[in-house]
Amino acid sequence: MSDSIRILSMTYDDLTQRLKNQFGKGEYHAKAIMREIFLHGNTDFSKVREFIRSGDLTLKIQSVIDVLALPIVDIKKDDGVMKYICRLSDGHCIESVIIPMLYHQTLCISSQVGCRMGCQFCQTGQMGFIRHLTAEEIVAQVYTAIFYLNAPVRNIVFMGMGEPFDNIDAVVQAIHVLTDPRGFDFPKKFITLSTSGHVPGIQHLSKYGPKGIHLAISINAANDKLRNQLMPINRKYPLKMLQASLKEFPLKSKEVLFMEYVLIKGVNDQPSDADALADFVSPLRVRINVIPYNPQSHFTFEPPTLEQFNQFCDWLIEKKLYVRKRATKGQRVMAACGQLGADM
Repeated sequence: MSDSIRILSMTYDDLTQRLKNQFGKGEYHAKAIMREIFLHGNTDFSKVREFIRSGDLTLKIQSVIDVLALPIVDIKKDDGVMKYICRLSDGHCIESVIIPMLYHQTLCISSQVGCRMGCQFCQTGQMGFIRHLTAEEIVAQVYTAIFYLNAPVRNIVFMGMGEPFDNIDAVVQAIHVLTDPRGFDFPKKFITLSTSGHVPGIQHLSKYGPKGIHLAISINAANDKLRNQLMPINRKYPLKMLQASLKEFPLKSKEVLFMEYVLIKGVNDQPSDADALADFVSPLRVRINVIPYNPQSHFTFEPPTLEQFNQFCDWLIEKKLYVRKRATKGQRVMAACGQLGADM
């Protein structure tokens, strides 16, 4: 319907204004709607105290509230990891992943169908770009995980299909919805945006926010020649330009930038690669997450051995860098880092 209220794309302020314009009602009912939908997953307001005496108004509002349902077409599980594939209204599908952590669950969500960045080690990148997701479709992945899959999600990472900064308007609106105190109320410190090095997007986030979310950079090589081969975006935004944008990124006193480094056997795993990475991050406050390459359906590269993986991490640690060794989760169901899109 043309007058439908696409609630998963709206903040409390958005909804309040819409109700005032459409029904002459505002804050009182908006608070109730946000609470019931985002905190309880309830779309029936007829017995909610703010609506129980509203009669026809309740029916009118309820008839135009649209909570986007993403049909789940497949679920795959591996060692606690759950990948769920949802079909969009145009028939395209997206993949999202629920990852168990020690004390909570992290939800990895997508921002696009496919991706135009073309990273050589990424399954999604080999799909090419199909289309952007709307803010509503981004938020619907979270709604689905919480209310249809009963996942106690604490962290949200934009590390699924797509380059978030290539779809910046929808991603920013989705973050506003996810962090709205009247809605899901996710703390911004529990949300991470990952980029392949989209410099204009980093600059936009630096200037306009939302402030307080984490920024992760998929770096994977710290010399331009190799990074050009692995990540075509580097040809447009080379390392010097990327580093300059990261120097200007606003961080609070205890905040850091996350550097994601996918280690590929025989490609970016030598002492010279560790040296280059250390030089690149030297003016930045960072934490480096080293991730073993996860095989793709086309098997272009190979993962490092455990010994090679540990050796590379040790080289970085010797340079006084903060390093986290990231374990592979969900690899057998193509749910691990860089594998999304294989089942589409």
